[in-house]
Order: sequence, then structure tokens, then C-alpha cells
Amino acid sequence: MNTELTLSAVQRQNILNNQYAVQEIEKATGISGIPFEGKTVVLKESVADFFGVTTRTIEGYLETHADELRGNGYEVVRGKRLKTLKNALVAQGGTEEFFGTLKTTSLLGIFDFRAFLNLGMLLTEGERARQLRSAILDIAIDTVNVRTGGGTKYINQRDEDFIRAAFSGETYRKQFTDALKDCVEGGNFKYATFTDKVYESIFLEKAREYRKILKLEKADKTRETFYAEVLDLIASYETGLADAIRTASERLGRPLTYHEADALFAEFGNAPMLRPLVEAARAKMASRDLAFRDALHASLEQYIVPVRPEDFERFIGDKSKDLAERLEDAKLVLKRLKERE
Repeated sequence: MNTELTLSAVQRQNILNNQYAVQEIEKATGISGIPFEGKTVVLKESVADFFGVTTRTIEGYLETHADELRGNGYEVVRGKRLKTLKNALVAQGGTEEFFGTLKTTSLLGIFDFRAFLNLGMLLTEGERARQLRSAILDIAIDTVNVRTGGGTKYINQRDEDFIRAAFSGETYRKQFTDALKDCVEGGNFKYATFTDKVYESIFLEKAREYRKILKLEKADKTRETFYAEVLDLIASYETGLADAIRTASERLGRPLTYHEADALFAEFGNAPMLRPLVEAARAKMASRDLAFRDALHASLEQYIVPVRPEDFERFIGDKSKDLAERLEDAKLVLKRLKERE
């Protein structure tokens, strides 16, 4: 997957969906515009002047990337809104003559700051656009690091659903390991082997491959880096497999051989009812890891989509917290409940 901003719509959208990064980038660029309907907008001529290109160049991008730019704040105003915009420009000290046909035009295209940034990430012409892209990437990375306390390895744990998913997952994990212990032949290797098969079935990569992509250290526990939805899916897998293993063993009246258990795993992993859940988990993990951890899961590239604005809020927003804070909050809640007894 090409991650260059000029070539990757996903990477561009990840920047634009991160309101915290956009706010910092706006401060850094210092671009001035026209106050309009509670935000600041700029006209095509001003955008061309900022990037040192012709208005014709801007028009070309508006044609070739119309849907993307409109989706990120570019719009055409007319009627009463256009009159309000003209009045705002005059009040700011601008002259209609400076913008050529502005005086007689019946419609006008405007860029809000997100649309302006979007165009800057698309432009291949001009040194100014290249410099802006470099600054955008630096600021976006710094913003995430600052808001997570310096690292993203455990950004998944900042989600308020993580603790619930982690604790409930342990219960289902025990059901799974107990079923392997009681109902499948073989030594201790079977726990790691069949756990790896669960991961590979869901993520299309083995645990060691996942750890390499995330650059995990030996002391890092793989499950502690999973997002809540991923933990929920693994829990569904493990409790379902535990039941299937016990049922098969009881039917045969003996423990399953390794090959019998392996065949059961393959059948379970292809169950149609799991497909929507697996594909959703793949999309969340691959997309979030690329956006937050700069980690590319090549085997899941087809599932990568832009991270939603609400996910940036969820993991780096004001309501997100690191795990230690959440555990402390939970202790305080339990303490208050105990005091009421």
C-alpha cells in the first residue's frame, strides 16, 4: 500500500478526520481567510497564491478530485449566502476587483481549512505544497504522541471499552484452554499452536508476524495491544471453539487427536455467521493500526479504510484515558459502592 499523501486517499482522510491534528496544523500555517458562517474560508485565488500555482492548476484538481474535496469542505455558494460572503470580504478590507469576476459572479467556490489542507495533500506542483505535507505529517504524529503520553503501542487501552473486553475475554480464554487440556491430545505446545490458529484465522497472520509489525518487545503481551472489538471477537471464537471441541470429544468418547482438532478449527473458522464479524474486526485493526501506530498489516490491506472522526475522539480525545487512570477510576467506584453498604 502506497502511503504517500499525494497518492493515498486513506492517509489523507486520516489526517483530516483527526480534529486535534487539524487544529494544530491550522495554527502552524497561519493562513488568513474570510470569516463566514462561523468558520474561516479562502477563495481559489488565495489558495493558488499560497501554493504558488495558477488558478488553472487549482481548477484541475477540483475536477479530478471533486468528490473528495467536496466531502472535506469545498463548496460552491450562491444566492443569499454569496451576498453574505461578499459583504464579509468587503468588511475585511478586500476589494472585489482583486478577484476579477467576483463582482458579477452568481456563484463562488470556497475552501474551508480542511478543504485547503486536502488540496495541499493532493498538489504535486510547487515546493510550498511539499513543505506543507511534511509539516502536516510531523504535526499529526506529534499530536497523537502528545495526547497519548508519548507512545501508541497501547493506544487501544485508552478506549473505555478495553477493560470490560479484557476482563470478559479472560473468562472465555479459560474455557478455551480448559477444553484443549481436557479434550485434545498433546502436550503444552497445543495451547500456543491453537491460539495462533485463532489469530491467523481472524487476522491472516500468525502471532509472531503481528508482533513484528507492531515492533513488540519480548515482555509485551500480544492481547494487551488488541482493540476492544478484536478482543470481543477472539472471545466469541474461543468460547465457540471450546464448545465445539467438548461436543466432538463427548461424541467420540475420547480426546480429539491433533489432526481432528485442526480440522474442527478449519470448519469453525469458515462458518458463514462469523464472516461479518471477522471482516469488521480486520477493518478496525488494520485501519487503526495504520492511522495510530503507523503499522501496516499487508495481509489485511484490502480492509484498510479511513479512521472515523469518532475513533480519533475515542482514542486520543478528551474522554480517552490511559489504563492506569481507568483502573484507578474503577477502584474509586468500587470503594464508593462498598461505603454505601
